[in-house]
Amino acid sequence: MRILVDIVHPADVLFFRHPLARLMVEGAQIHVASREKDVACALLDEFGLPHAVASKAGKGSFGLARELVVRDAAIWRMARRFRPDVMVGFGGVAIAHVGKLTGIPSVSFYAADTASLQTRLTWPFITRLYVPEPYAGPVPEGRTTRFPGVKELSYFHPDNFVADPDVARRSGWAEGEENFFLRTVGWGANHDLGKSGWSDEDLSALVEKLADKGKVHISSERALPAHLEQHLYRGERSALHHVMAHCRLYVGESATMAHEAAFLGVPAIYDGADHPGTTRELAAQGMLAALRQPGLPSLMEAVEAMLSEQRRAAVIAARDAYIGERPNLAGYIADAIRDAAR
Repeated sequence: MRILVDIVHPADVLFFRHPLARLMVEGAQIHVASREKDVACALLDEFGLPHAVASKAGKGSFGLARELVVRDAAIWRMARRFRPDVMVGFGGVAIAHVGKLTGIPSVSFYAADTASLQTRLTWPFITRLYVPEPYAGPVPEGRTTRFPGVKELSYFHPDNFVADPDVARRSGWAEGEENFFLRTVGWGANHDLGKSGWSDEDLSALVEKLADKGKVHISSERALPAHLEQHLYRGERSALHHVMAHCRLYVGESATMAHEAAFLGVPAIYDGADHPGTTRELAAQGMLAALRQPGLPSLMEAVEAMLSEQRRAAVIAARDAYIGERPNLAGYIADAIRDAAR
């Protein structure tokens, strides 16, 4: 079995890591088409997954449009050389286009039901689509399957990930004091066009509040003000979630990382513009708090509420109940890829 994997975001590396490991044990040959986006390539390197860069993340609508052309052409060349039985991706814009041209089956997993531009470019051409049960956006009829749970169960199911305090220590976790994890995004993805997030002033105020209580770690897609650079996460990319798992609180503009924190049993606050069905489901289950950019005073109130011991216990209980009713998604994804390659 020959599988071409389209990796466009760091979260894609985590999503496919365990399913690909299962398939490689069975003898599958894997070709990863990577993208220079945030830490995606660094994660592939640290996990020992060879890859070839197909494109660099574009900026703005023109840059993203140009990148789409470049990536489509690169994936087409890779497919001609590698001759895969199936192409898979999370989102899967390029593999959908190339699959339509070449006749190679393309399989997309996706969760962001608010990314209307990306889905309009993908759904007419994709062979098979898998979305989580709470996905609320339009899907291609007759070609869509809904999977149980949310995408983070592919990596953060307890069978797949156990936080290691030694790894966390080596990458900046300060044992013996409270640690806090913040995430800011760059607002450069196709689903971020026209949107914005925290100002430097709001971020500074949030850091000041939490720094009085312990150590602050910031993961950022954008340049930080000089006085905040001391808080920038500088540990190994593959160790970031080991650090996060030992934090007292996550606050961020990334819904994906809020989901990840929740599965690690860390109280999480998502403060963002988009609220996909998966985020709404986890919030309804009590696994995280989802805010709609209410402003700094309301965000600070939410931070105080999430720091209580009762809240932490409630998050862990909600996480355990959620996982107890849903499968390890890594096996489900591997089965779906295997079926499509036959």
